[in-house]
Amino acid sequence: MEISPKSSDGSQKSPQSKELLTSNTASTLCISSQSESVWTSASRSKWDIYHKPIIVMSVGAAVFLFGMVITSLTCMQIKNKKIYKMCGPAFLSLGLMLLVCGLVWIPIIRKKQKQRQKSKCLQTLRSFFFNR
Repeated sequence: MEISPKSSDGSQKSPQSKELLTSNTASTLCISSQSESVWTSASRSKWDIYHKPIIVMSVGAAVFLFGMVITSLTCMQIKNKKIYKMCGPAFLSLGLMLLVCGLVWIPIIRKKQKQRQKSKCLQTLRSFFFNR
């Protein structure tokens, strides 16, 4: 069995625990976990804020329309009718899912923006009263 060296105060500490105590990982983790948008005060345009949900909704609408076209092809006399019967509803459901996800994402972003504005106001009030 290995005996770890004793420190001057009599407690036993391994070399690994000494490394953990002296490292600056806690401050590094706190800094890296914060996004840059929290620290910058520059306002962003509407496109910068909403471009991801708009793209998701656009792709969802395109896939949904493609699913409608494929599903409508099953009504026509085509050789590979079975393939269209399987793919059409799959594209319809995938497109509808993306479309709904984009539509739900927009109110979430709006709510997050309001919370950020409230937190900025509270931070300025706290700094005003507590820094005196």
